[in-house]
Amino acid sequence: MKQIQGTSYNINDDIIGRITFGKNIFSRSNEILVSNNVDKPAFGYSATITSNKSVVDNSKPYCIVDNTDSFHEGDVVVVNNQGEVIFVYEISSNHNAIMATERCNHRCIMCPQPPIVQEKDKTPFNLKLISLFDKGTEEIGITGGEPTLIGDNLFVLIKHIQKELPKTAISILSNGVRFADKEFAMKLAKCHHHDLQIDIPLFSDIADEHNRIVGAKTFYKTIQGLYNLALFRQRIGLRIVVHKQTYKRLPQFADFIYHNFPFVSQVAFMQMETTGLAKENFDELWIDPYDYNNELREAVLLLADRGMKPYIYNAQLCVLPEDIRCYAQQSISDWKDIYLSECDGCLLKGQCAGFFASNKEHHSKHIKKVEHISNDISC
Repeated sequence: MKQIQGTSYNINDDIIGRITFGKNIFSRSNEILVSNNVDKPAFGYSATITSNKSVVDNSKPYCIVDNTDSFHEGDVVVVNNQGEVIFVYEISSNHNAIMATERCNHRCIMCPQPPIVQEKDKTPFNLKLISLFDKGTEEIGITGGEPTLIGDNLFVLIKHIQKELPKTAISILSNGVRFADKEFAMKLAKCHHHDLQIDIPLFSDIADEHNRIVGAKTFYKTIQGLYNLALFRQRIGLRIVVHKQTYKRLPQFADFIYHNFPFVSQVAFMQMETTGLAKENFDELWIDPYDYNNELREAVLLLADRGMKPYIYNAQLCVLPEDIRCYAQQSISDWKDIYLSECDGCLLKGQCAGFFASNKEHHSKHIKKVEHISNDISC
């Protein structure tokens, strides 16, 4: 999540609030005022954020930052006693998500956010967070950790989104293991959400390989979870992170998916983010994306030719073969998306996913500016 470092005053516990520049004169208690034209914290707001370093007050909560250019009306932030301003919702972003938990029953060797063992229940915080989201929000992700570890509170979150944001789509990122319990899968179906997709990572058609990558013997539970979700007509996406240990069998894996999971709505092949455990295991995982183009192309076209919907996430268009560029998505979250100097002037930059900020030092050697386009890259 994007965050800004400032200096906080009169803040003991974390304060969460919706950013405003003072447009609303009523219902201020859930809002945080951002203003550089105050000489003291404003009355009625949960806190004030300012770049005016002359502000002094001994009672009302406020935070002084270097500048306020990063704030937008409708953003939601958390301000803590260490002066950190953490953006938990950005109104201009298409990649907002709720962190249901940081615990996980897997330990994937390339996980960008290693799980923790114990934590305080995040559900009360998340319920308040949802109520602060803009009513026009198109989609919200529920992620982790492993979201199903919060049990029935997952359905509490879904139903609260339905109440507060009735038009908002939901995507859940889960390893699918908990849905091997048919009753749990049925509870998801009984939420009757109008636009919900559950995305489940699967890393091999060979059980032992998948289990080794996720650090748990759960391959067959994930498979059963997929079938249970399909039984209850839930929309499912599959996610495959491509790295040195998964790329060789991509064509065989795609064939396995076609024959065993024809009901999935999409299959996403994802370039790896080199942070967290992926950074720790870098030498065992990193391969130049250019070097697995043949396997990726064969897998993508195999699925497409058979009527399935493959997508490519987090990839740079200049590195991909031209005939599969149309499957690439602008999938990297706004707050960690960057472009390199080599991208300046590229004809495809506006359609390209760019790079994870963490991948700035580790990217394909074949990045280049595209100056001529021989084919339309739309599918």
